[in-house]
Amino acid sequence: MSRKVIVWTLLSLPGVVLILQFATDATTYGQSIHWSGQLSVGLLILTMSLTPLRCVISGAWFAQVMAHRRAIGVASFGYAAIHTGLYVEHKWGANLIIKEGLDPDLASGWIAFLVLLLLAATSNSQSVRWLGQRWQKVHRLVYLAAFLTFAHWGLASFDAGIAIACAGLLVAIELLRLRRLGAH
Repeated sequence: MSRKVIVWTLLSLPGVVLILQFATDATTYGQSIHWSGQLSVGLLILTMSLTPLRCVISGAWFAQVMAHRRAIGVASFGYAAIHTGLYVEHKWGANLIIKEGLDPDLASGWIAFLVLLLLAATSNSQSVRWLGQRWQKVHRLVYLAAFLTFAHWGLASFDAGIAIACAGLLVAIELLRLRRLGAH
């Protein structure tokens, strides 16, 4: 079995479990929406953290993780899609979804989802070739997606503390990029 298959299997398993549990009423809507959001954010943080962490972590195992960064990012989008799908299925009705979608807590989530959709759709070798140097500029939108994701999480949750702590962790890790740039 190839490493790619193993990585995609590992990234997909929590989603399969989540969907099966929701479909069989083993978990509630609230639990499922929370778990899918947490998985999406966790994988987004991991994806964004890998490059800055290269400054302080080395070794063949880390190079293997770096080789699957795109897959991790696409999986983050996949869990955001599950999160969004659960919301749409639960609300069911364009009028209600649009009305709620105009509120800042959900508007930030919808915009983050659309940015992540763009990033996932262009996270393939063909898009890298087609976009050329513009690919990197497009994928810098991940910072906007992360900001909007944390805004959505903080505004939509009952307790924004964990969202703030996770955002702070990501900012701290991203500051390693400055260290790397300063070394050059």
